[in-house]
Formats: sequence, C-alpha cells, structure tokens
Amino acid sequence: MGEPRSVVDRGAAAAGGAVRQFVTGVGLLGRGVGLCLRHPRLYLLGLLPALIAGALYAAALVALVLFADDLAATVTWFADDWSTGWRSTVRIVAGLALVGVGGLLSVLTFTAVTLLIGDPFYERISERVEAKFGGVPEAVEVPWWRSLRRSLADSLRLVGLGILLGIPLFVLGFVPVIGQTVVPVLGATVAGWVLAVELTGVPFQRRGRRLRDRRAVLRGHRPTALGFGVAVFLCFLIPLGAVLLMPAAVAGGTLLARRAMGRPIDVVTVRTTL
Repeated sequence: MGEPRSVVDRGAAAAGGAVRQFVTGVGLLGRGVGLCLRHPRLYLLGLLPALIAGALYAAALVALVLFADDLAATVTWFADDWSTGWRSTVRIVAGLALVGVGGLLSVLTFTAVTLLIGDPFYERISERVEAKFGGVPEAVEVPWWRSLRRSLADSLRLVGLGILLGIPLFVLGFVPVIGQTVVPVLGATVAGWVLAVELTGVPFQRRGRRLRDRRAVLRGHRPTALGFGVAVFLCFLIPLGAVLLMPAAVAGGTLLARRAMGRPIDVVTVRTTL
C-alpha cells in the first residue's frame, strides 16, 4: 500500500511544481509590463513597429470576417446539395472555425512579423533589460544583416510550424463539443509555446545560440515557458492587446530566456539607465 501512495504523492508534487512554474511564467510577462511602465521610453521604443504590423493585421482580419461566408461555402462544397438547415449549420461552424484559425495564425505570425519589422528596436529593449540584471558577458557580435537573416529563417520555421499545427485544429473545430472546448485549449497551448520560442529569440541570438538551442533550453523549462507564452497569447486576443503589449512581451521574453539559461533576474547587479 505504501508504494502506490508514494507514486501518487510524487505525481501530486510534480503537478504542483508544474503549476507553480506555469504561474512563474505568467509573472514574467507581468514583470515585463512593469519594466515598460517604469521606463516609458523603453515602451515607446517598441510601440511603433507593433503599430505598423497591427494596422496590416487589422485590415486582414476585417477582410476575413467580411468574406467568412464566401470562404465557408468554398471549403464546404460537399454540403451544396444538403437541406437548407444542415447546410447553413455546417457553414456557420465552418465560418467560425475559419475566423478562429485565422485569429490563431494572426497571433502567431504577428509576433514574427513585428519582430522582423522592429528588429533594431527590440534588440535594444532586450539589451537594456539584460544590462539591468548583469548584462551578457558571453555576448557574440553578429552583423545586423546576418542577425536579420537568421531571424527571418527562424520566424519562417516557427510560422510554418504554427500553420502545420493549425490545420488539424481547424479540422477538429468541426467536431461538436470538442471543437468548442478541447480545440481552444490546444490552440492556446500551441500558440503559447510558439510565442515563447519567438519572443526569446533576441537574447539567445545575442549568445550565438540558434533556434534548435532555444527550443532545447525551453523544453527543460516547459511549464514556465508555457505560462509566459499562454499569457501573451491571451493578452494578444484582446483588441489592440498585441500592439500595446508587444514591448512588454519582448522584455518578458528576455527575462524568460535569462531564467531558462540560469542567469539572474531578481537582483540588479549593474545599474543602467533605461
């Protein structure tokens, strides 16, 4: 009897530890917000690229909503000969699924596109956050054009992963109950992981570490990374949330990267003007 109870106790302890790490990840986004609120110049530095990307994505999402009925009819061609009631039901579900997946993909790609547009700005935000907590003694100098090329390649891989995972979620969205309960949770989890990987790109590149290294390190801190990424994802779903929160997300992503690599984020070791 002692052995099963011990297994249960260990399982409960592991689950509790994962929950605490998840909450810690959420808190890193909050700390990013706090850094930006205390240093308005740091915030404004990263707002312009997000505004530009936000305007482009807002236009795309409005177009998606306006043409949702036509798109739903296109992807449900098999229902053309069905009775009016069933055909309408299927196409309403298809339209909602299209808008939902479009929103998911827009959140995933928005971060990648905004980071590319504002690469110099977000590099500076990340650098200042790191300087506040001791800097990066092992920093690697990379020419801006090479950094941009690597960022573009990494972003394309992550966006491709998001699209690849979004397709089965779109299909599952047609399944009653599951499409309205399980799929949103899976979507938030997938989006959270991709966002965590995207938003830690700058601090990892600063150390000469590529996408595969980033994913390997974050896998070792998965609950924390998911807590941060899911919090960002949910905030990005709020109207204008992605635009207004982007600088704080970059700051929080830098804190996440430092924590995952065992660097201090709680004690200011070097004073710097942000």
